[in-house]
Amino acid sequence: MGLFQGFDRDRGNRAKCQKHGISVAEIEALFGGDVAALPDRKHSSAEERFMAIGKGRRGRYVFLAFTIRVQGTQRLVRPISARYMHQKEVDHYAQETHSDI
Repeated sequence: MGLFQGFDRDRGNRAKCQKHGISVAEIEALFGGDVAALPDRKHSSAEERFMAIGKGRRGRYVFLAFTIRVQGTQRLVRPISARYMHQKEVDHYAQETHSDI
């Protein structure tokens, strides 16, 4: 996992992600492959937030909003919200980054 050692979850953030059909396993798979992560300055008032785009375990593109929490010596990804991306978003991202995602 490199930059972090695991995930920080509770009922609240798990439910928020699952309401869009994204499971815990799908979020974890996102970080197991190629993922683009950028700061989310628009929503970072109380804590630093990030946006990630990548493929989940089912091969569909996932958008994830998350923050990093430190617990002891571990840096943990705390999912805030996750959803599958619409094809228009995937196409736009590919065009902007000049990559085939």
